[in-house]
Amino acid sequence: MEIEGILSGLLAGVVIGLIARILVPSMQPIGCLMTIFIGVLGAGGGLLIGNAADWGFWLTFITQIVLATILVAIVASLFRRSSP
Repeated sequence: MEIEGILSGLLAGVVIGLIARILVPSMQPIGCLMTIFIGVLGAGGGLLIGNAADWGFWLTFITQIVLATILVAIVASLFRRSSP
């Protein structure tokens, strides 16, 4: 894998993660690195689903955002429970 592919994947993860954090309605006690990690997971998972279903760009992009939003909500609730 080339460095451009890794950097574009990280950039996509940042954008997807930020959009997902905006869409979750409450304060999330997760940091920037966790947001990027969740964004990369959401982007990768949405890409796998979109490619397997042979969807176009926009439907795959929406799937990535929805998946990352669900992951942000789950991780934020786990972090919220563990904090005193």
